[in-house]
Amino acid sequence: MITLREIVERAGLQVRNPGVNLLRPVSGGYAADLLSCVMAGAKQGNIWVTLQGHPNIVAVAALLDLAAIVVTEDAPIDPQTLDRATEEGVPVLSSPKTTWAVVADLTALGVPAGG
Repeated sequence: MITLREIVERAGLQVRNPGVNLLRPVSGGYAADLLSCVMAGAKQGNIWVTLQGHPNIVAVAALLDLAAIVVTEDAPIDPQTLDRATEEGVPVLSSPKTTWAVVADLTALGVPAGG
């Protein structure tokens, strides 16, 4: 199983809240922007790819014990989101790429579909 650190390095993702655990294994990936879809479909240990940057994404990620959140298209991430994510130990990553391209990168790295 690939670790979050390997994904960050190999997919060129930026860690937006340094100091969080990047050694966690990633069990799969899930991509959605609707929080209700993520709550219904993502599983523990998944990496979540989204365009959202508001604080509620941290609550969902913490509730589901997700490995990380990837915010795509260099979408703005609320500073409160990063503060909460650091408190909760949820890595927030970012990429200038589209959600489609990030998912393709994760798939190429061997991250299976989550859910």
